[in-house]
Amino acid sequence: MSYSFPPTRAAGMQRLSGFLPRSGRDYAAGRNTDNGPDGHAHTSLLSPYLRHRLIAEREVVQAVLARHGIATAEKYIQEVLWRTYWKGWLEMRPSVWSRFLEERDHARQHYPDARAIAAAESGTTGIDGFDDWARELVATGYLHNHARMWFASIWIFTLRLPWALGADFFLRHLIDADAASNTLSWRWVGGLQTAGKVYLASADNIARYTGGRYAPKGLATEASALVAAPIATPAALAELPDRYEGKPALLLVTPEDMSPESWIASNTPIAAVAVTTASNLAWGDRSARFVAGAADDAAQRIGAHYRCSVDRLSILDADAVIAAAQKAKLRHIVMPYPPVGPVATAMKAFEPALADAGMTLHVLRRSWDSRFWPHAKKGFFVFKEAIPAELLAEGLVTR
Repeated sequence: MSYSFPPTRAAGMQRLSGFLPRSGRDYAAGRNTDNGPDGHAHTSLLSPYLRHRLIAEREVVQAVLARHGIATAEKYIQEVLWRTYWKGWLEMRPSVWSRFLEERDHARQHYPDARAIAAAESGTTGIDGFDDWARELVATGYLHNHARMWFASIWIFTLRLPWALGADFFLRHLIDADAASNTLSWRWVGGLQTAGKVYLASADNIARYTGGRYAPKGLATEASALVAAPIATPAALAELPDRYEGKPALLLVTPEDMSPESWIASNTPIAAVAVTTASNLAWGDRSARFVAGAADDAAQRIGAHYRCSVDRLSILDADAVIAAAQKAKLRHIVMPYPPVGPVATAMKAFEPALADAGMTLHVLRRSWDSRFWPHAKKGFFVFKEAIPAELLAEGLVTR
């Protein structure tokens, strides 16, 4: 394969810099085309870096705007903000994540056709394109976004396999595996996200956007939306600060935000750092390896930035965090906000244990998230109406 994902912030920034010339009209014209694993020139290949916030959405948008302006780069900016939107949408509806996990676990235990699942995951269904995408995903940890949509549609509507097992297959193999983007994208394809609206892959569309490489036969030509219980009314987002000015604290760095030094001020009273790979929460080997490398990079960067010692934690649990704080003789712990997903679930479960040990947890949220997430109460097309005003408020554009 002609690309790789070195797990460092510097590599992410270098990749962003290399993509900037193509992030305007070139991206808009070619973004739907998948030329295969050696032909991803029309995509930024930044998703693993954004997923773990080795670089952040704001940094990407700022760089793109400086190069092209909002009109020329509108499509790419919207693509980046889809990630922000999915995060905010799930943050206000955490039960959707819990429900996915329950549905996945039930399907794992009770779906009767294990052979069909194995064929789909190994790329031996005989469906042109689909089989190659399955193998590409397993081999590289990456798929073009359009291929992800085609794959999910064929999995759900042609093969008629449980959507939750398909979403789980992606989580186990994608380097950029993400609770919000992955789960909600699969729901969108299946008609669960936008009630009654499905995404149905067609042979013509696949042929057109793969340059004629694939011409699958026998794809479903009609589909009914999947059915699920109604989604709860969006919950209000908690108000959280983006800075800490209290007593000396341990900075806890998780795979949800691996560049906190880029936004938590240098004069914050950080006296020690603990970087965890949260390997006990990992979905798959490729993602875990990327996170392990990113943690090495983060430990060096963040320790140098705050001029303090760094402890490395292989797992994320109460005992490990308490031990790191006690080792540094600290009773205050600062951490970037973990959005809905395994890290958030783990932190919520053991926060009482921190309190019992005399520790106080201070959670900070990036201003970008606090600004954009509240607009994710409805669909993306409502959300995107707020983008210009919020970019103005962030100081990234002028009137």
